[in-house]
Amino acid sequence: MVKILYSAFLVLMVFSCKDVMHETDKIMTKKRQLPEIISERYNVAFLIMDGTFNTEFTAPFDIFQHTKFRKNIKAMNTFTVANTLEPITTFEGVRILPDFDYTQDSIPNIDILVVPSAEHHLDTDLKDTVMLNFIKKVDRTALYVTSHCDGAFVLAKTGILDNVSSTTFPSDIPKYKKMFPHLKVKDSVLFVHDKKYITSAGGAKSFEAALYLCETLYGKEIAKSLAGGLVIDWDIEKTPHFIAE
Repeated sequence: MVKILYSAFLVLMVFSCKDVMHETDKIMTKKRQLPEIISERYNVAFLIMDGTFNTEFTAPFDIFQHTKFRKNIKAMNTFTVANTLEPITTFEGVRILPDFDYTQDSIPNIDILVVPSAEHHLDTDLKDTVMLNFIKKVDRTALYVTSHCDGAFVLAKTGILDNVSSTTFPSDIPKYKKMFPHLKVKDSVLFVHDKKYITSAGGAKSFEAALYLCETLYGKEIAKSLAGGLVIDWDIEKTPHFIAE
């Protein structure tokens, strides 16, 4: 009788363990749901980390993600990259699950890199050599590298802005000039486009910088259509900007 009960116990344990493992597998599978990457589209990567500011991330993401609803254009695949697959927490407290870990994953070729502002882009993030090297690596083949607000500090630290004009969050312009005195800084505009680099003042004006890139890629009518979908009155002539010759 004891042997029968023991055998039954073992059978229950095996099935219980299988159930637990099955549930764990389902959780892990759900957690690592990769974004849809469609060929013949631009791959747009958003570099995020703890302390990323919501607007500088969500504004360009909204604009670029909506390109897939426009016909007869080369739309954009949008995805996030971070140094972890664990949820990151934005400055405002929103938790985001990264799509790719740039420290270990095989990442789709990045055509456009977006660097939103983050809480420590003026200090400790500038010492993150793994992140800085990732940006430099992407820069070698990317069509465009963009930043919003203090994301420009990170780009500047890599050296990729050394020979172009750039801008950043208005009140941080003095810090930007002091930290990188060799840079050509534009301090009375909302975004700057020089070669393949687009830097913006950030905040709500991140929408304008993203719309400008779309106008560059797709033309004025598509940019206006994207703006209209988000109830934005887009007119590049009404937005102070600098475009290098």
